[in-house]
Amino acid sequence: MTNIEYPQSLTQGLSRTELLNHLQNRLDDARFQHCLRVETTARQLAQRFDADVDRAGLAGLLHDYAKQIPVEEYRRVIVENGFDPALLQYNRGVWHGIVGTWFIKTETGIMDHEVLQAIERHTTGDPEMTVLDQIIFVADFIEPARTLDAEVQARKAAETNLELASFIEMKNTLQYLIGSELTVYPKTLLTYNAFLKKTQAARA
Repeated sequence: MTNIEYPQSLTQGLSRTELLNHLQNRLDDARFQHCLRVETTARQLAQRFDADVDRAGLAGLLHDYAKQIPVEEYRRVIVENGFDPALLQYNRGVWHGIVGTWFIKTETGIMDHEVLQAIERHTTGDPEMTVLDQIIFVADFIEPARTLDAEVQARKAAETNLELASFIEMKNTLQYLIGSELTVYPKTLLTYNAFLKKTQAARA
């Protein structure tokens, strides 16, 4: 999708090429290629579910911008920039969404609330996820290189039901965290409960 160009109102005047340069400065090639696939998947989901295609693509492209920033740099930013100190007990799996947008804003100047919110929420979820939030959440999980059973199941669900695909992903995330004896971020559990109610109501 090399012919994509995002509205300058979203990118603060940066071209897609400049955005790609920023990404490549922060990520190894494997993670960079993943971001390109998520960009494509997010744009497809946005078309399918009548969401803003450019915001979806931009958030998909940048969702893992801060994935590989050193742990100590994250800890410094959390302490020095007013983030909840409780975040220090987690890791980059949580930080690269919630705190990662700080690096995006600082280094690219992108300030669009909907784009940044979708990126913030793609690691932990949120009980009040918008369609755009869910698109980035799901696109990250179902991009073409994802082949685990839950990922395939969510990809199938996302053909018609974005909430169900989000729920499948959330359930898989919780199973992984609990199975690995990792701390569950409180909002992740709240998100699971919220989407469980939604999917149960849809089945009733």
